[in-house]
Amino acid sequence: MSRKVAVFTGTRAEYGLLYWLIKGIQESQHLELQLIVSGMHLSPEFGETWKQIEQDGFGIDAKVEMLLSSDTSVGVVKSMGLGTLGFADALDRLKPDVLVVLGDRFEALAIVQAALVMRIPVAHLHGGEITEGAYDDAIRHAISKMSYLHFVSAQAYRRRVIQMGESPDRVFDVGAIGLDHVLRTARMDSAQLSESLSFSIKQPFFLVTYHPVTMQGEDPVETFNALLEALDEFPLHQVIFTYPNADNGGRAIIPLLEDYAQRQPERVLAIPSLGFKRYLSAVPLACAVVGNSSSGIIEVPAFGIPTVNIGIRQKGRLAADSVIDCDSTKVDIERALCLALSEPFALACKSTTNPYGQGNASETIIGVLEQFEGATHKSFHDLG
Repeated sequence: MSRKVAVFTGTRAEYGLLYWLIKGIQESQHLELQLIVSGMHLSPEFGETWKQIEQDGFGIDAKVEMLLSSDTSVGVVKSMGLGTLGFADALDRLKPDVLVVLGDRFEALAIVQAALVMRIPVAHLHGGEITEGAYDDAIRHAISKMSYLHFVSAQAYRRRVIQMGESPDRVFDVGAIGLDHVLRTARMDSAQLSESLSFSIKQPFFLVTYHPVTMQGEDPVETFNALLEALDEFPLHQVIFTYPNADNGGRAIIPLLEDYAQRQPERVLAIPSLGFKRYLSAVPLACAVVGNSSSGIIEVPAFGIPTVNIGIRQKGRLAADSVIDCDSTKVDIERALCLALSEPFALACKSTTNPYGQGNASETIIGVLEQFEGATHKSFHDLG
């Protein structure tokens, strides 16, 4: 008898990371895939990326609307409430044997708390990590404590999840799941990417994603303006922007990047979502990946491309030598971009060691899920 595995996705980036796991579950003879889609996927403002999921050959078993047209803290909390209501109905109808969630988003917290009360075991990916610049940090740890199975991206994170009281026999170091793409996903060349984007890539370019910082200490609009001013100092480089996520403060950034692109249509492209194939094609072609996305820390080093990591959002994560941390000022961002473009640094990035594994996480996770017989009760594991 096959086990029903519900996989939750609420953002384009998260779906890109989960793609090969979703496909593996779909192809497993012992597992039945259920796909629950919510959050930014269903929003026209963020590109209605649920359509890409269906184009990739996956059936969507539940669509749960939750995002309000607001990015204030009150709006985000209300969105979580709407999500919890919808997830309760979806989980009750689908009755999965296990729910798979990734990371630290507020959308994931909403469905996991519903699963906890409904006694549906949760398998959590990327627990144990630290991002001190966002409230996602606390959300990630809360999800870990509500989860039964843990698939972490490094030994340091496995130790941290165990330190939180989770039994070692339920915590698996599988590496970063997004690295599966490095081995398995076909990429476009520059001409194919240009055609797909309807944007002529004819100069070296920066790939930029900046998300709002949700903890005190960094004003997202002020930082984003500093980033734009720094990019102005590199007029011979094109810029491809992807939109920020739906955290509070994100919608204030979108008009700034759209205006910047409209004023320089030959040099700058602003796009709500590249989709994972175009993103993974753009990364190895870029001079540097710039911003504060976790992808710049976790996946980009595997391509040997420099990352300019701005501000405090990702503070605390393990990082390869190819990651340049900088403050959120124009001067510091410009200095970091100059370093990323320098020939010695760019050359050194080609041989950097990525601390997040080799790109075979999905296969290991599926093996565990196929053997999982279902359980929710767990005892606190005290360190000896």
